Amino acid sequence: MCGIVAYIGSQQAMPLLLEGLKRLEYRGYDSAGMAVTNEQGQLQITKCQGRVSVLEERLGQGAGLPGTSGIAHTRWATHGRPSDTNAHPHRDDESERGSGIALVHNGIIENYASLRTWLEERGHTFTSETDTEVLVMLISELFDPANGIDLEKAVQAALREVTGAYAIAVVCEHEPDVLVCARKGSPLMIGIGQGEYIVASDPSAIIAHTGQAFALEDYQVARLTRTAFRTSTLDNVCVSPKILNLELELQEIELGEYPHYMLKEIFEQPRSLRNTLRGRLDTIEGRVVLGGLSDFIPNLVRAGRIIMLGQGTALHAAMIGEYLIEDLAKIPTEVEYASEFRYRNPIIEDRTVVIAISQSGETADTIAALQEAKDRGAITLGAVNVVGSSISRMTDAGVYLRVGPEIGVASTKAFLGQVMVLTLISLFIGRRRFLSAETVSQYLRHLETVPDLIERVLEQSDAIRETTARYVDRENWLFLGRGTNYPVAMEGALKLKEISYIHAEGMPAAEMKHGPIALINDGMPAVFVATRNSQYDKVISNMHEVRARGGRIIAVATEGDQDITAHADDTFYVPDLPEALQPLLTTVPLQLMAYHAAVLRGHDVDKPRNLAKSVTVE
Repeated sequence: MCGIVAYIGSQQAMPLLLEGLKRLEYRGYDSAGMAVTNEQGQLQITKCQGRVSVLEERLGQGAGLPGTSGIAHTRWATHGRPSDTNAHPHRDDESERGSGIALVHNGIIENYASLRTWLEERGHTFTSETDTEVLVMLISELFDPANGIDLEKAVQAALREVTGAYAIAVVCEHEPDVLVCARKGSPLMIGIGQGEYIVASDPSAIIAHTGQAFALEDYQVARLTRTAFRTSTLDNVCVSPKILNLELELQEIELGEYPHYMLKEIFEQPRSLRNTLRGRLDTIEGRVVLGGLSDFIPNLVRAGRIIMLGQGTALHAAMIGEYLIEDLAKIPTEVEYASEFRYRNPIIEDRTVVIAISQSGETADTIAALQEAKDRGAITLGAVNVVGSSISRMTDAGVYLRVGPEIGVASTKAFLGQVMVLTLISLFIGRRRFLSAETVSQYLRHLETVPDLIERVLEQSDAIRETTARYVDRENWLFLGRGTNYPVAMEGALKLKEISYIHAEGMPAAEMKHGPIALINDGMPAVFVATRNSQYDKVISNMHEVRARGGRIIAVATEGDQDITAHADDTFYVPDLPEALQPLLTTVPLQLMAYHAAVLRGHDVDKPRNLAKSVTVE
């Protein structure tokens, strides 16, 4: 996982690679490193545990790494503890048997142990605890230019022996004017410049240099020189990539006036959702316009069952979507952890539609589950944010979130984008099954107001900070809700855990009595999503149960509800909306609460420990 940047061209590589690594810092990492080939064709490697700033300092203490081609990496540990030795790039043996090959790698080599044993028997000496070092040693073992096995062919041959996931960039002292890249199950994009190529695991590291790029597909290899590129399969069959125009704007990934990306993205949500809705609402005719689904309308209308796949925040969006689809489209719907779906022999019947939900479109567990569903004959849809991502290419159809790049590791605007898209899909299908044009028009008119209503909620940020400060020292919290606000409670608890490191449990309010109520002690914060809806009175009863045991109540309530102040110690208000649409507002105070809690506790909000933005390993 984490970040790859590579460059070959006429410019000095080190500054470009450093800039790219800084753009990828949001993904979460524990070490960083760089390898550059100098004018004499020699590899120069600098790497270290810690932040990119530590790497930059080390590079600045010497002459830097001169040269016009190189590879760089930020690592999120899968094999081996964070250390200078385990940091990437890795190279083959320093001894005479080495071929001067260096490599950076995202992913996991699952059969690394058996490969390592074989390579040790062949005389290779390992210095790290990583699976990546095994891969570079294997490439070195197969590299044999005297017999026509150049770097590209050695990479192809090595990857035919590998089980697992990878995105790699490889350089070699014997071929200083060549950069080889490959991928399977982990994203890698190649930007096309004037006499140069910039390779990265995320377009944010490319966009400052070129607006044209292509994504490598699984089992593809790219050989890059300063003037040309060639893409092929692992069996050396040439393929033609599809060149894309990157839609990302540089200012979208800049921090601007905000202290953290997470806060910036929370406050961007009104604008982001306006983009999600733009061109998709026909309030006069009572229609939702989703061009990405138009070819599959008969399949959706006749669907016998819908399965939604996700992980983490995306799973919580799917849980809201389950309520929406069953309520508005009247189709039986299930939500599955993608990581479990493919391993339990799932039943895919005729007329089953599977929807994969992911911000990045590269979540490894979701991709694997999606492939399982496709293999079993399901119609597959995607709800992703990144255009051209793996899930968007794998699915039969889909709807983009269009919320813009999300840099903060803890997802905010992408979550609301997912909920909004699932709301649109529910109305899109529901109108064609049971909903009247007037009913859909009413929902659409409400949806049009959501961005403005979120702006009203955001005005409470300072008040939410003050309230959070009173509870931030407590190490255990509960988040409770009913109906569509139950997944909102789950998401609120996840946000608090992710960035403030406070233990939090999210659950249906009624479930509390079946065990978790034993956790409640004097002063324990319990956050209730308690808007006026069909289960309001029952939520109030649950609040009494918490207060009777000494818990402190923080409520998210509907504007104008003064009665709730008799039951809650602190209250945040959101405007009134139909029950099905309330999660689009009730989520926002919980996002702000998590953000302020993390800041008050002195944590790095945008780079929470142990987390990565895009989880590209299972």
